Amino acid sequence: MQRQPAVAGQFYPDSESQLRAALSQMIPERSAPQATKGIISPHAGYLYSGAIAGQLFAKVTLPKSVLIIGPNHHGVGAAAALYPDGEWLTPLGTTPIDSRLNTLLLEHGPYLHSDTVAHQHEHSLEVQLPFLQHLRPDVIIAALCIGQGNYEVLRDIGHGIAAAIKEYGEEVLIVASSDMTHYESADAARRKDHLALECISALDGRGLLETCRRQQITMCGVAPATVMLEAVLQQGATHAEIVAYNTSGDITGDNRQVVGYAAVLVR
Repeated sequence: MQRQPAVAGQFYPDSESQLRAALSQMIPERSAPQATKGIISPHAGYLYSGAIAGQLFAKVTLPKSVLIIGPNHHGVGAAAALYPDGEWLTPLGTTPIDSRLNTLLLEHGPYLHSDTVAHQHEHSLEVQLPFLQHLRPDVIIAALCIGQGNYEVLRDIGHGIAAAIKEYGEEVLIVASSDMTHYESADAARRKDHLALECISALDGRGLLETCRRQQITMCGVAPATVMLEAVLQQGATHAEIVAYNTSGDITGDNRQVVGYAAVLVR
């Protein structure tokens, strides 16, 4: 089964040459990439968040296999939807689904179901893929689209992912796809996002989830980020680095209602 692009020509260029040129501009020269267990990368249109994502991917050593976890913006399909075997298409070509990793994720991951419906129109995973294809043309992926859940559910999914990766026996990068605060003033967004990023820096998935709910922080990928943190902690992660942060207001000059974008690596 081939997953067709849903937002090419909207969130990013729909021609190979234009997309490669855009990626080359957004990704700085890779001088000393680091081995990394997990990252949080934004998923807005490249005009707004592409440079933030580019700074992040420039710092990461990409293994051949990558698990992308994104939020379910449309509320359709399974609550924890793992895209089945096949491939994903972008203007840069096709990327295979890692069938062996998929099998292990379904075996170890509670609540996970093989499902295409949740992925059909979802942009949060798709916009990460061209960065991976550009930097690592032989990349293979697993793609998990996840809705909101309580901490215990997200913790258990994260632990299941860690168990699957352990049995997989090779390095797997976990990409949690998320934007930060939505449609508040730039000052309010920065204040709220600072609270969320403090929890991420402390590798505190429960705290992140509770802080976003208590402070009404509209971080759309809080569930994927929590799952990622729980998974990498099981793999021995000890440190998080905030690579970059900005808001859409830094691009448009309109700071009245912005969206925040953060890039984080965890190792």
